[in-house]
Amino acid sequence: MSGRVEGIFVSPTATELPRSVERAEAVAGRGLEGDRYFEGIGTFSGHAVSTGRDLTLVEADALERAGIDGAAARRSVVVSGLDLGGLVGKRFRVGELECYGQRLCEPCDHLEKLAGPGILRPLAHTGLRADIVVGGELRVGDAVYAIDSGVSSSIDESTTSAEASASSSGG
Repeated sequence: MSGRVEGIFVSPTATELPRSVERAEAVAGRGLEGDRYFEGIGTFSGHAVSTGRDLTLVEADALERAGIDGAAARRSVVVSGLDLGGLVGKRFRVGELECYGQRLCEPCDHLEKLAGPGILRPLAHTGLRADIVVGGELRVGDAVYAIDSGVSSSIDESTTSAEASASSSGG
């Protein structure tokens, strides 16, 4: 089963509402270029647990239930068609990125103060904190799927072809 990136959001500061972008450069161990967490100045950048800050993902249908958009959710990637909770503890792809699902990204009191009352329940268990293992360009429309899901991509095929070429040529 696979999902789709519906939105990408970045904010240069913790106090500025994230803006929607069509594409963003994702860097392993850092996050999305132009975002507050990439620069280490997000609200939770100094938190004791350093993993799971590269990408925060949220399910599109949860935003609908909460009556907010991707910017108000303050998550970096909005995904449709996939239960993100199923990616906890798994490697997965978002387009050309390889990521690892660290833990659920639950809504918190800080988000409720920013977005308004009543958003905690509809967003519960619908977000994911992930590390970027292999970076690249992230684009709206990219597929999102667990690496062991059986879904194939041109990246997987090109990697396989390159490995086959190298082994057959002795390299």
